[in-house]
Amino acid sequence: MVNFSELSSLKAADVEELLDDAFGVDRQRRTAYLLRHGVAAIDHLSFGIMDNGNLVGSIQCWPVKVASTPLILVGPVAVSHVRQNQGIGHRLMEAALGAIRPDDPPMVMIGDPEYYGRFGFIADNTHGWTLPGPWEWHRLLARNPDMVALPGTGMIAPRLADTGL
Repeated sequence: MVNFSELSSLKAADVEELLDDAFGVDRQRRTAYLLRHGVAAIDHLSFGIMDNGNLVGSIQCWPVKVASTPLILVGPVAVSHVRQNQGIGHRLMEAALGAIRPDDPPMVMIGDPEYYGRFGFIADNTHGWTLPGPWEWHRLLARNPDMVALPGTGMIAPRLADTGL
């Protein structure tokens, strides 16, 4: 039986094992990991999909900012290699987007524009942004359905709780 669970209710070791399976054990060298350093995932936007007691997919969302503008970093979206191409990633994205609250800021991610474009993520508003590590320009995507004014330039950085940003 397949069901969603809040990621914070799952065993951290199971989540780490899934991430290693989906992205490799060297995944923490990726640029997106620098953006997660020192912050906790946003509980109401981070989920796991369980199937018969096994974690087969997860999505995590993180508080980040560009200049003083708050954003939400989406990812990783992880699916077990034996369950890929079964719609799990799509279901995870829909769950996170469906859990957005009215006061949540726009979302940003580093991802495949052909895949994530179906969820409203585009690179149009991110051309002046930078990241603390290597990335490809066309893969820095933002989703801003409410057309919130976004900064034209700046580095994406973790949004630490004690800064109020």
